[in-house]
Amino acid sequence: MSRRKRIGIMGGTFDPVHMVHLTLAENAYLSFGLDEVLMLPNGDPPHKTDKIITPAVHRLAMLQLAVAGIPYFRISDMEIRRKGYSYSSVTLEELKKAHPDTDYYFIMGADSLFQFEHWKGPEEICRLATLVVAVRDHVSEKKLDAQILHLKEILGARIEKLDTPNIDISSATLRYWIASGH
Repeated sequence: MSRRKRIGIMGGTFDPVHMVHLTLAENAYLSFGLDEVLMLPNGDPPHKTDKIITPAVHRLAMLQLAVAGIPYFRISDMEIRRKGYSYSSVTLEELKKAHPDTDYYFIMGADSLFQFEHWKGPEEICRLATLVVAVRDHVSEKKLDAQILHLKEILGARIEKLDTPNIDISSATLRYWIASGH
C-alpha cells in the first residue's frame, strides 16, 4: 500500500508575494514532511472588497518568479479562474474530489486563526484539511492556545503549530514602501 500524498496549501492574495509567504511554506514543507506546497493566489478575495488589488495576472506572475527553481512549490490558478469570490472551503472541496488520496495541510498565520470561524465554511475546511498555524512573536502563546482549543471543540479542527522565524513584514507594508518611494 502506497503512502498518501501530503500537500500543503498556501493561499493568499500575494499582493505582493514576499519572504514571509515563502518562509511559512518552506517551514511547513520541512516540518510536516510534505510532498509539495501548492500556492493558490486568490482571484477575488471576499475579505478585501474595500481595497484595490493588483490584477491577478500580475500577482500570478510575481508568484511564479518568486518560486522559480523551487521544485516542491507548485502554483495553481484555480481560484483566479473561478468566477466570483474565492473561498478556501470550495477550493479544498474541489481538490479533495480530484485527489481523494491526498491529505491537505492548510497553512495560515496565527492572526488568521482568530478570524477563522467567521470564514465561509470553516467546518468544511476542518473536515478536509489539517490547519497549520504559523506561530509569530506578536501573538500571545496563551491566546493562541485558547483559540486552538476553542476551534478544536466547536469545529473538530485538527490544528498543528508551525514555529517560524519572526520576520515582521506584510504585503501592505511593502505596498506602502513602494508607493512612498522606499
